[in-house]
Amino acid sequence: MNTLALIEKTALSLDADEAADTPDTPGGRDFRAFRERVERYTDLLIEAMFPKYASLSISRKEALAQASVLIRCCAAAVTGDDERAEAVLEAVFEALPAVKRLLLTDLEAAYRGDPAATGLDEIILCYPAFTAISTHRLAHVLYLEGVPLLPRLMSEYAHRLTGIDIHPGATIGEAFFIDHGTGVVIGETTTIGRNVKLYQHVTLGAKSFDVSPDGSLVKGIKRHPNVGDRVVIYSGATVLGGNTHIGNDCIIGGSVFLTHSVEAGKMVVSRAAVTDRPLTRDLAISPVFESAML
Repeated sequence: MNTLALIEKTALSLDADEAADTPDTPGGRDFRAFRERVERYTDLLIEAMFPKYASLSISRKEALAQASVLIRCCAAAVTGDDERAEAVLEAVFEALPAVKRLLLTDLEAAYRGDPAATGLDEIILCYPAFTAISTHRLAHVLYLEGVPLLPRLMSEYAHRLTGIDIHPGATIGEAFFIDHGTGVVIGETTTIGRNVKLYQHVTLGAKSFDVSPDGSLVKGIKRHPNVGDRVVIYSGATVLGGNTHIGNDCIIGGSVFLTHSVEAGKMVVSRAAVTDRPLTRDLAISPVFESAML
């Protein structure tokens, strides 16, 4: 069989399978170039908030104008409702000033929290955490609006660019900083307070999943931890469970595996060579994370 005949046969076979698709199965909707539109409006919204760092020489109004066309188009595609798409666009644009104010606190936290940072220009242009957090704060607006698919596409765009995986449903307070960032995972129902700092390869995840009688996982329940204000979680730490609460002013040491709550003002460090349970110490004993505590 020659190549053209093989192409024709394969295309006809795929067309026959696609004819049975519904809007809820693969092929039921046309999403050609859809991901690219979502990624482009994400970039445009960030550039509208920080136009001096735009990839192209366009004004804030031009960035907003281009973003509005793409958001309206994408929202209409996933909701099937032009009026709903217009309401989504309005919600995003109305939220932008508040999102920018939050991002300014994140930038300040990054500058204060990283001795290697030379200035805000470097953080905006170079730090993967800023890309991930700015995208998350925008995606979270759409998540709260109940818009399907778009928030996840935005978060996965940032994930692909930075290696930082933040579900758009996660609630994150002001002055949030992720140092280095690679491998960080923050689950959908996580709540994070103000002035929190994470290091690379931290996981804020689910401990276990409730199962329905038919064997499927129960959705829409609290599964991920709660992190208080002014908490530092060092590299490689794993904190799991919807009933796990990390109190204000805690320090969670590197490589700790934690599935229970921690009172405010405590330090938790791993002592795997001695015990299979993390060691909790009062910060009043030693405010510095040192090997002498192990």
